[in-house]
Amino acid sequence: MGPSDRKRKLDLSDGSSEKKEKDTNPWTGNAYSEQYQKILKARLKLPVYQFKDKLLDAVANNQIVVVEGETGSGKTTQIPQFLVEAGYAEQGTNVVACTQPRRVAATSIATRVADEMDVKLGEEVGYTIRFEDVSNYNKTVLKFLTDGMLLREAMSDPLLSHYSVIVLDEAHERTLATDVIMGLLMEVLPKRTKDSKHGELKVVVMSATLDAEKFQEYFNNAPLMKVPGRTFPVEIFYTAKPERNYVEAAVRTTLNIHKCEGPGDILVFLTGEAEIEQACEEIRASAAEMSGKDTPELVVYPLYSSLTPAQQRKIFDKAPGPKVEGGLPGRKVVVSTNIAETSLTIDGIVYVVDPGFSKQKVYNPRIRVESLLVSPISRASARQRAGRAGRTRPGKCFRLYTEQSFHEDLQETTYPEILRSKMSNVVLTLLKLGIDDLVHFDFMDPPAPETLMRALELLHYLGAIDDEGSLTELGYQMSDLPIDPQLAKMIITSSDYGCSEEIMSIVACMSVPQVFMRPREAAKAADEAKAQFSHPDGDHLTLLNAYAAYATVPKAEKKQWCWDNFINDRSMQSADNVRRQLTGIMNKLQLPLVTTDRRGNGKFDYTAVRQALTSGMFMQVAFLQKQGNYLTVKDNQIVYIHPGSVIDTKPEWVMYEEFALTTKNYIRTVSTTRVEWLVEMAPHYYDLSNFPECEAKAELELAYRRLAHSSK
Repeated sequence: MGPSDRKRKLDLSDGSSEKKEKDTNPWTGNAYSEQYQKILKARLKLPVYQFKDKLLDAVANNQIVVVEGETGSGKTTQIPQFLVEAGYAEQGTNVVACTQPRRVAATSIATRVADEMDVKLGEEVGYTIRFEDVSNYNKTVLKFLTDGMLLREAMSDPLLSHYSVIVLDEAHERTLATDVIMGLLMEVLPKRTKDSKHGELKVVVMSATLDAEKFQEYFNNAPLMKVPGRTFPVEIFYTAKPERNYVEAAVRTTLNIHKCEGPGDILVFLTGEAEIEQACEEIRASAAEMSGKDTPELVVYPLYSSLTPAQQRKIFDKAPGPKVEGGLPGRKVVVSTNIAETSLTIDGIVYVVDPGFSKQKVYNPRIRVESLLVSPISRASARQRAGRAGRTRPGKCFRLYTEQSFHEDLQETTYPEILRSKMSNVVLTLLKLGIDDLVHFDFMDPPAPETLMRALELLHYLGAIDDEGSLTELGYQMSDLPIDPQLAKMIITSSDYGCSEEIMSIVACMSVPQVFMRPREAAKAADEAKAQFSHPDGDHLTLLNAYAAYATVPKAEKKQWCWDNFINDRSMQSADNVRRQLTGIMNKLQLPLVTTDRRGNGKFDYTAVRQALTSGMFMQVAFLQKQGNYLTVKDNQIVYIHPGSVIDTKPEWVMYEEFALTTKNYIRTVSTTRVEWLVEMAPHYYDLSNFPECEAKAELELAYRRLAHSSK
């Protein structure tokens, strides 16, 4: 059935009057609400509406269309709806998908679009993000999902047969998953033509700023449509000299705007949760000191990915009104990561504070370390940020760096994530999709051969692929788990050690933001609270103890319990959700769910748990040197246990989850392991014939001798 046939079905044209068609929602059969009519008036004024017919013509006549839509054009919320209205969607068979690089964007845009279509979120309009699916297989016609989730869906449905149109939004961000999806679509599209079994698949590639020619060339000279935004002029200000502390400078600039500039909301860009919360606290405290009946009220909202959807939605609240009649209206400040650069539009922003930094993933294949580093943004990002100030009227952007720095120090565009990420997860996904020739896979920017080799090496050591590079049975099982390959291996082998329940709790806690809170003003009390759960053998076991205690608290009391124990309630709720999903996957894989806590009194066999942890983390191990620091095994990097770890002794062998490059090379989320376990579980990795000379080698030789002796 083509779009025109579906359109007739959608419009309920069964002889009912035109008036009824306009007033009745074709999805629910109910009359449209007043809220819908109000929103519709605003929607019709969006610039993208003038291009609706032209866009639908382009989609009808081409398999791929590239849309360059400026910020504020309405492309993200409207184009997917145009496609649904044009008849590309049908309940239970054809879905229009719209991918987003970030979870916050996927959830908030889905919520907005459900309101615009006057339907219930999770029914006709839904979203899917990692560990959360708010959609209905039989009802959803428009689904917003992260690019990573579309990749996961492709693993079980390589032809993406459930979708009629895939809209790739924010393609200019060039996330790892987006780049892989683009390569995958180039393989799928020739198999999803009009006369194929599942019908034609259409692709719309959307972006705010795009290297349009590069994208067009990659997508077989696809047509390009440019949709202007609704923007006003923005005045740019630079600092006279570089700022020493950009967080302090951002707070100071925000308060100066509040004191000296006219009405209008402020958007401040910072790099992560800790910085954002610190800035929000300082702005609120200073605004409280300034408050008087003549000073406008100031409200401050943070925005980053680990906030709950309800907290994220607060950024869309209107600024407070005047305190007294005739007084100045209040002002809203949103302190955000670079998610507010393009993915979300916050009305009312007139001032932007841009320190010029964001957190970026950087991978060094030589030492196998992936780190999140605070790095300068690109000039393209700086322009995007400034454009946020000119949405509703002329605005101002305060760049906390010099004009010379903008022109000379910033790159023109952001380096694609695929060129600075470890690839083990991607390689596992591609192998599951049946793509064995990774070297000739159609990447827009192919990753370095060394990075691909490291990924294959890691998967081989974990037992996910065999000597020929094909997936093993273990590899297939690991690919079903939406987590890092090391964690997947750990979960799958945990039942061999009798502790799959414990390992799932630990992995769930490792998959969410910071579980333990340590506010500066209550650091001592927070440390005392954490000490109740602390285990001398490490942070993983401490997480297990905290989760096990949380699980016994009645639901109505959980929030208060978390508050009393300096535990992040939001993170624990997410961990619960993650754990439920992991349990479901374990059941699907028919892997036994077993525990060492047979009496259910919280007494675990911590040795078995550490063995299971070692089975997945044997490559992330460091050995204590005579000088007192640690050396990573094989890569010989000098590292230190992070001061936030519960380990306060100097164990000989430790395994770690993360390598953090800050003032020193720190290893984070650390637990003790034993050399005997390492040589027993991973003799292929700890092969002495190709092991570098170091203090650890002698210990390994001894362990091998002991193992040989005990097996006689």
